[in-house]
Amino acid sequence: MKTRVIAIDGPAGAGKSTVAKDLAKKLKFIYLDTGAMYRALTLKALRRRIPLDDQKALVSLLRDTNIEIKSQKDGRLSIILDNEDVTPLIRTNKVTENVSYVAKMPKVRTIMAGLQRKFGKKNNIVVEGRDIGTVVFPNAEKKFYLDADFKERVRRRYKELKEIDKNIIETKIKRDLKERDTKDLTRKVAPLKKAEDAIYLDTTNLTIEEVVQDIIKEING
Repeated sequence: MKTRVIAIDGPAGAGKSTVAKDLAKKLKFIYLDTGAMYRALTLKALRRRIPLDDQKALVSLLRDTNIEIKSQKDGRLSIILDNEDVTPLIRTNKVTENVSYVAKMPKVRTIMAGLQRKFGKKNNIVVEGRDIGTVVFPNAEKKFYLDADFKERVRRRYKELKEIDKNIIETKIKRDLKERDTKDLTRKVAPLKKAEDAIYLDTTNLTIEEVVQDIIKEING
């Protein structure tokens, strides 16, 4: 049986994760958060004090790591790292600041993409990230690129991280997001970019529900 893949790409704070989760729920698909997979590996590397510029060590660590994404009855997703639920831990500022170093490693990305494609062959999925429509699932049934005004993306990221770290400073979020954008857009391996056949959606002034409904209309033709 041929499975269905809906790919969503875009920069941090554009609403990808929330939209993808809600869309998957409405379509009765499984939501695959690729960013969470890189974050889980980053968390483990930080715990092990492995240099994040040591690709060989990161690949070795990944091959000895089990990352699972499980859907809960209430619709939430749990990220399981070696049998430990690390869902809130992978969203801390420390992981956010360092995940791009891990994600830019070519061999790490190759292994991760293989795991993601394997998952997509067994399930109907909504998958989001930064190179989903261009690299991981270039033959996805539908591709979308979500974007938003930079100030709005900062506001959203600040709101998200404030729930985890009450001491987070908005100016730091702004600086970190700008650095993240630069790294994502300029990295040599699988940079963030809109796939030629992806549908562009500016989410700045749209609610999550409005974005989801727009995507469903496009999927249904």
